[in-house]
Amino acid sequence: MAPPSRFLSAFASLLLFTPFFADGGSIGVNYGRIADNLPSAVKVVQLLKSQGLSRVKVFDADPSVLRSLAGSGIKVTVDLPNEMLSSAAKKPSFAAAWVQRNVAAYHPATEIEAIAVGNEVFVDTHNTTKFLIQAMRNIHQALVKSNLHSAIKVSSPIALSALQNSYPSSAGSFRQELVEPVFRPMLEFLRETGSYLMVNAYPFFAYEANSDVISLDYALFRENPGNVDAGNGLRYFSLFDAQIDAVFAAMSALKFDDIEMVVSETGWPSKGDGTEIGASVANAAAYNGNLVRRILTGGGTPLRPKADLTVYLFALFNEDDKNGPTSERNYGLFYPNEEKVYDIPFTSEGLKKYKDKRAPATGGGHVTAPPVTGGGVSRSTTRNTWCVASGEAGEEKLQAALDFACGEGGADCRQIQPGAACFKPNTVEAHASFAFNSYYQRNERAGGSCYFGGAAYVVAQPPKYGECELPTRY
Repeated sequence: MAPPSRFLSAFASLLLFTPFFADGGSIGVNYGRIADNLPSAVKVVQLLKSQGLSRVKVFDADPSVLRSLAGSGIKVTVDLPNEMLSSAAKKPSFAAAWVQRNVAAYHPATEIEAIAVGNEVFVDTHNTTKFLIQAMRNIHQALVKSNLHSAIKVSSPIALSALQNSYPSSAGSFRQELVEPVFRPMLEFLRETGSYLMVNAYPFFAYEANSDVISLDYALFRENPGNVDAGNGLRYFSLFDAQIDAVFAAMSALKFDDIEMVVSETGWPSKGDGTEIGASVANAAAYNGNLVRRILTGGGTPLRPKADLTVYLFALFNEDDKNGPTSERNYGLFYPNEEKVYDIPFTSEGLKKYKDKRAPATGGGHVTAPPVTGGGVSRSTTRNTWCVASGEAGEEKLQAALDFACGEGGADCRQIQPGAACFKPNTVEAHASFAFNSYYQRNERAGGSCYFGGAAYVVAQPPKYGECELPTRY
């Protein structure tokens, strides 16, 4: 007989908040450098060591950074940038030269443990997906020739937008058009080489898009009653665990239960624009601090309870030259002068004194409607109206809102499944528009039902995506 929910909640609270320190996972940090005011690489290495951070991930293979890390004892993941995927895939000689120049020349003095081949390739606007698998294979073969393949693993970080479904977690699946050409051969490669899948997971995006229905405590690893996955009966007490298990479920659906996972990026911004709900110093401190505790105190996810995770926080510094909304420049744990943006521990020893400084939840502000995007639709408050996705919200935000609409939101999403009438065009924006409109119409076009964290807006002209028309009644 299943224990009552009251007991489950209390037990989960004990697990989440009792400071026991069993062997757990590992914490690393992403060291991005899109800024004009950062300290030297030598000072950065000193900072990492002073904080007890034993793993770092960089977004290139900069010689000054790799030289500075030599002899530090810090394990390093380097990156082959997206713009080099084509050359690495087409020319094994290019891959071999890249490995020789950027890896073999520094290892083992610099403890390079992994190569990230590209980053979030599926959302790269330069259409590099077709080169990914061969580039990974050629980089691995170059490691074999240098006899480094046992020490250094090859993978490629994916964004959660690579999932067709992520809610509930048990229904996790990869986007259909990516399964055969990319994910199946990638997972086979990871299995063959003893590597792991790298995943970039940002609960912030899901919370920001759905703050009216997702509890802030659930997003920040705080005490909460949890959510039961109707598909497998497991109870989730954090959005992070739910997102990670959606990826595990997607791998399991393809019969790759044996592949391990590394969370190559996760974080929470300490500042954002007025429309970026939840971006604050207090929330960033709570998310990252509680995540560190969650990882270092041991235990996997509800679906993979023995899967201790290695997690790379994003990011080491605030980066002032990044484009996009204010949040993009405010994910840092440290200011460029090396002062902490907020005080959280990174080690088990530091956790002994750590306490989440709970701040009162704050409501979101008003959202300014984005400009008209593709399709020629216009906004209106007249009688016959539809709710459509804003392409300017970005794929990550749209995907998070789409997952909510089709899951907890109760939208009728059957028509956007593979083979159904509105599956094509198979884009996140088109599918999100269908789901948002279903939610909007089912809620009788009530005020606030076409919001989704600023990712949607109301139009008066009948929208059409390919041959798919959005209805006004359900």
